[in-house]
Amino acid sequence: MRDAEKAAFARGVEVEALMDKAGAGVARVVTRFFPNPGTCILFAGKGHNAGDALVAAHCLRRRGWKIEVRLGFKESDCSELMRKKLDALRDTAPRMPDWTDEVDRDAGITVVELFAYLADSLTAEQDAVATEAHLSSASALIILDGLLGLGAKPPLRDPVRAACRRINQLRRERNAYVFAVDLPTGLDGDSGKTDRDTVVADFTVTIGFAKPGLVADDALNFVGQLEVAPLDELRPPEKKEKEIVACAPALHQLMRRRKFDAYKNQFGRIGVVAGSKGFIGAALMTSQGALRSGAGLVEVFVPEEIYPIVAAAARQEAMVKPVKLYRDLLKEKIDIWALGPGLGRSRAAEILELIEKAKQPMVVDADGLNILADKISTLKRCKGERLLTPHPGEMKRLFPIKKETRAKTATKFCNRFPVTLLLKGSRTIVAERERPLSYNTTGNPGMASGGMGDVLTGVCAGLLGQGLHLYDAARLGAWICGRAAEIAIFRGGASEESLLASDVLDHLGDAFNELHGSQI
Repeated sequence: MRDAEKAAFARGVEVEALMDKAGAGVARVVTRFFPNPGTCILFAGKGHNAGDALVAAHCLRRRGWKIEVRLGFKESDCSELMRKKLDALRDTAPRMPDWTDEVDRDAGITVVELFAYLADSLTAEQDAVATEAHLSSASALIILDGLLGLGAKPPLRDPVRAACRRINQLRRERNAYVFAVDLPTGLDGDSGKTDRDTVVADFTVTIGFAKPGLVADDALNFVGQLEVAPLDELRPPEKKEKEIVACAPALHQLMRRRKFDAYKNQFGRIGVVAGSKGFIGAALMTSQGALRSGAGLVEVFVPEEIYPIVAAAARQEAMVKPVKLYRDLLKEKIDIWALGPGLGRSRAAEILELIEKAKQPMVVDADGLNILADKISTLKRCKGERLLTPHPGEMKRLFPIKKETRAKTATKFCNRFPVTLLLKGSRTIVAERERPLSYNTTGNPGMASGGMGDVLTGVCAGLLGQGLHLYDAARLGAWICGRAAEIAIFRGGASEESLLASDVLDHLGDAFNELHGSQI
């Protein structure tokens, strides 16, 4: 990022031009999740990071948001460009005689100088006066963390430390949503190391390119949802990337418009091998994931004892067929296999044979992975390409190595076995030999519930059926499911507690439309 900025400035790109674009990008992310205006409290430092945040607040102000700016330093100590953006924000308020705090607040903008009292342990009651006034009428309370930017290292010092504590207090006690500009204050952008008072962000809108510290395992609970605000003026280094993030601008190019004369056989015949007695839902959700992600045809193969139940409960668009012997499926004319959810392990030998001998690409999940764990060498003999989608527990059974970072675990696994790996988690990782390690940027804690993996398995299979490579299908599938979960909460009325896998299914179309469209 530093090199890209330096090169851009050498070409004549102006700092302020980048700041304006960065701030607008932050505002776009805010309004994507909170389309209705509410109250925004901006905690501002004295440098360019604060300038980015002030531009974002300016954009929000024009959309009807009430803005409160809390300065961590005297205005006279702030950078010239930061002060310019602060003045521009003030100018959006209507000019009135006898300028007072009360008039200013009514206009939707309040500037509070925190530097004078935050370090003196101002009480929450004193500090909450303006906030309470806004909360009475606002639909949402968000906080912009514009205190420190790239280059700042822990430990924190006052008054910034006190400001961070106040941000975390507002998040905890008043259910504020925190948007960190570029990175949460107190987090090292290079290593991911944190201070004890690091800002806990719900969303981090990183500018230009993602920073390594944002995807570190120990940073997950401080970064939250990761968004990238791209800057076209910044060119990536020419050297081959080792790590990348899967975000909307990068994935948009994978989504091709269909030709008008398209027909179903062009989009894959997906064979779902899932379900057993007591686990019919796994077969249903996997098949619906494939149907909702664009598969041309979906066939669901289930044991004979549950066939009547699954056939009655399945979507009419899916073809449900009973299975006597799983090895007989090797004769089926299928383009892509989705195998594992809810299978159980009673017929492990047959399932292992199907995993090894099927010539078509296959997504392997759940009990398919558990069966593989007992004979992992099978992966070296598979006739077709394999995408494995384990959660952390399944990964430990597949690859029981000493404690490593998730990134190192994924890399070592793919160096040993010729597969594509989708390691699920709050920052899902996709790995494949000779390809960059990819981190997903979507999703939320509401996805920590049953059935989410079944939907993902079906979605990945459906994308494979449309011609995507396993690596791209895994990256796109993880992003689409995560984004559908976000939409279900922020637009569909669900909560982190109430979110179901079926809610994700219901909003897959919204996620695809967003990726197809211009809302990136």
